[in-house]
Amino acid sequence: MFDSTFLSSKINRRDLCKVAAGSTLSFMLPGFDLIAAQKRGPERRKSVIILWMGGGPSQLETWDPHPGTAIGGPGNAIKTVIPGLQISDMYPLLAEQLDAMSVIRSMVSKEGDHERGTKYLKTGYRPEPTTVYPALGAIITQQAPAPDLEIPQHISMGNTQFPARGGYLGGHLDAFRVQDPGKNIGNMRASVESPRQNRRLDNLNVVSQAFQKGRVIQTKKTLHQSTIDRALTMMSSEQLSAFEIEKEPESVRKAYGDSSFGRGCLVARRLVEQGVHSIEVNLSGWDSHANNFTGHQTQAALLDPAFSSLLKDLKARDLLDSTIVLCIGEFGRTPKINPLEGRDHWPTGFSCIVGGGGLKGNVVIGETDPTGKEKKPTEPVQIQDLYATILQKMNIDYKKELISPIGRPLALSDGTPIAKLI
Repeated sequence: MFDSTFLSSKINRRDLCKVAAGSTLSFMLPGFDLIAAQKRGPERRKSVIILWMGGGPSQLETWDPHPGTAIGGPGNAIKTVIPGLQISDMYPLLAEQLDAMSVIRSMVSKEGDHERGTKYLKTGYRPEPTTVYPALGAIITQQAPAPDLEIPQHISMGNTQFPARGGYLGGHLDAFRVQDPGKNIGNMRASVESPRQNRRLDNLNVVSQAFQKGRVIQTKKTLHQSTIDRALTMMSSEQLSAFEIEKEPESVRKAYGDSSFGRGCLVARRLVEQGVHSIEVNLSGWDSHANNFTGHQTQAALLDPAFSSLLKDLKARDLLDSTIVLCIGEFGRTPKINPLEGRDHWPTGFSCIVGGGGLKGNVVIGETDPTGKEKKPTEPVQIQDLYATILQKMNIDYKKELISPIGRPLALSDGTPIAKLI
């Protein structure tokens, strides 16, 4: 995994070229043609931002409330800009920004465990012992690379126990992790001057070459040299500024919220502008077996300003037509309220919000039973169908088969695009 704590350096592009030439570092410097990144509107190359709700948010306290019923709890619902759609009253800002977005209230999964559910929801494939499946962001990065980027193309921000992985596509497609977005991403600035740093790199190359003798195949599998090359390129790049929000107006930073998630959403918008196509922003803390209602109020105070500001910004900058935004967790919460005023795991009939990137907006798919007696929702949607839809809109052939390390042909997604969103 390419993590921000890997290497510390500050060398300019000329110094980097000298180091590359003098120490046979095996990489080519990307070009600086960022015309594609500067485009706006639907002609721009598409990106995906996944807002990952770790722990499993309750559909009843977010996008599928049933106020005044036995399962509804103490919450209320409010109208949104989508005709006929109501969401929890804990999201007044988001209610005004949902135009062009859609709500799926009938997501279904066969995984009710956090780890297995997360792996399934992030990849579109149920976990199994013989294959590690790639996350959606890794697939997009591998199938639609951005060669002009000097920063990572697959990025995960915020704390998460299960970050997006490259799976059988390779560790080089693991998400680059930024634990505290909007702050110093760590180890990107040198503690020594360039001449000394260059000598260190020369010495490292001598050691690496000596170790590589007789171990060429083994050392290539470690991604050691590849990671160094990518780290050096990144650390000398002006594109690193996408991670820095200090120059954003104070009003903008305040609108997103001064939280890891709020800053992550703001950085996500900046990364999209830079041309990054696969971004994950994590908001953990949704595992509400106890105190579900107060817990969701705490979470909503973080999610509502950040999510609504992200959508507002993408629209204002003419980026929503080229950016798919998905807000989802590994499952939902039971209609039944337990004795601890909590809700337990519920992988049937949970909700997500998705839109942008050319997907149809203002669509509501599926219904859940307001009495809680009927377990199955109407119009059930499998996660693989949602991902087939996203991949198709990304102009990626979701039916394309790749060969896994054990020789097994695997489609990027074995789902079917959702007709109502295409």
